[in-house]
Amino acid sequence: MTTRVPDVTAHPFAKGHGAGNDFIVLPDPDGQLVLSAGDVTRLCDRRTGIGADGILRAVRCAADPEAAAMAAQAEWFMDYRNADGSNGAMCGNGIRVLARYLVDAALCLPGTLPIATRAGIRRVHVPHRSPAFQGPVTVSMGHPELPDTAGAEVAVAERRWAACHVDMGNPHAVVFVDDLAHAGDLRASPTVGPADAYPLGVTVEFVVDRGPGHLALRVHERGVGETQACGTGACAAVAAAMRRAARPAPAHYIVDAPGGRLSVEVLPDGAMKLTGPAAIVAQGTTGLTLSRSAWGTDSPYPQSPRTGPDSTGAYVAYSRNSYSGIVSTPGHTPM
Repeated sequence: MTTRVPDVTAHPFAKGHGAGNDFIVLPDPDGQLVLSAGDVTRLCDRRTGIGADGILRAVRCAADPEAAAMAAQAEWFMDYRNADGSNGAMCGNGIRVLARYLVDAALCLPGTLPIATRAGIRRVHVPHRSPAFQGPVTVSMGHPELPDTAGAEVAVAERRWAACHVDMGNPHAVVFVDDLAHAGDLRASPTVGPADAYPLGVTVEFVVDRGPGHLALRVHERGVGETQACGTGACAAVAAAMRRAARPAPAHYIVDAPGGRLSVEVLPDGAMKLTGPAAIVAQGTTGLTLSRSAWGTDSPYPQSPRTGPDSTGAYVAYSRNSYSGIVSTPGHTPM
């Protein structure tokens, strides 16, 4: 029988974003991190931590019990955590940022990457000629589900709107408003009813129709708060807009969020593809609780050292139990 002994050591991280929706990427290929909800909230704190909307732990499916059943279909699992420490099933911008990281860190080749999530396998395309650390990345988001939610509504102050429930692997309540300012400051969660409509909570999209194939939105994400963009939310908004207008597939929409522009392609069968910017902006090391296996180097998981794409310090080099590096911005030689 083996045991895992907690220890504290420096661990590499990368900071990235998709249209301003920002994430901390924690590479954990061999599944050694003990990442508590407290660790997540501490790291995501914008004043006392690194600051982010959530954490993307990059772990091989074979090394994580939660994803082991998907190991034959995908090498990597996106263990996504919201800023409040809760688990997330799917994150459209996060998975694009994770794919960007895996390619730029030389852990995957560019092209189409199958990545496991709690909502299943998603395929992400990082172009072969995409510039390092930035550029558009596309993810196949699957089919939206629009269950009946008659009577569901969202309220902010004295205003109320009928909500359209869309499931993109996570729940969304989409409302169409005359002005995005009607969403208020979104420092608190909008009121969503009836009480049993979303027992696990919900992400709320406030959407304005800007014209044919063009939407703008603001989002209050479950477990996070208002974010600069939301990939699953953009897809949910498109699904709700198409139902509202009785528009058949195929279709193409531009979705503007406070942090940038996303593109949603609706295929003839109704499946969606999400495209937008995905950038790695900095990296460094942080102190985390690392679970070191008591079997030493006899771990059944791969232990080979892996490094970033060049020798400029753009990525931290790391191996199983030793980490080195300094905070630096990709593309710049650290001092």
